[in-house]
Amino acid sequence: MEYNIPNLLTSFRIVLVPVVVVFFYLPVSWGEQVAAAVFMVAAITDLFDGYLARKWGQTSAFGAFLDPVADKVIVSVALILLVDKNPTDYPSIFMTLAAIIIIGREITISALREWMAEIGSRNSVAVSIIGKVKTTTQMTALVWLLYGQPLFGFPLVEAGFVLLYIAVFLTLWSMIDYISAALVSMKND
Repeated sequence: MEYNIPNLLTSFRIVLVPVVVVFFYLPVSWGEQVAAAVFMVAAITDLFDGYLARKWGQTSAFGAFLDPVADKVIVSVALILLVDKNPTDYPSIFMTLAAIIIIGREITISALREWMAEIGSRNSVAVSIIGKVKTTTQMTALVWLLYGQPLFGFPLVEAGFVLLYIAVFLTLWSMIDYISAALVSMKND
């Protein structure tokens, strides 16, 4: 592993996963709020690791591998926690469906990127603006849902659930976009 700040930020995001889980299940009234704050710190590191790697010329094969793994792990764990929690604020089937769609898309796109890299066309499935908007929407929704209660009168859970379904829509849209780009690339080869 190349030790630089971008790779350390990505590694830190992975280290935060068990911290989120521990605070989420901690039998205290403030545990979920701390879990949400830790998840938010992890989400913020996702904004900076790639940006700093490009800005400082510190991109690496290891960082390119680890960053999407860290993203998928933290998001999948948060979704699983929320499915397990099943608050009465929303029916469990809708949380479960959102988790299945988001996690299923992540596995599908990871496999697609791996396959496209094998055939020398990885750039045809590079991250798009839709994927970036999806990630931002998804991370915000997950922070709000993990927080699990209103904040200064603002209904975070309800708003988080709406954002989560916007993220589900963007998830499906970006998956179709990536698969279409891969198909075009394969036709041209």
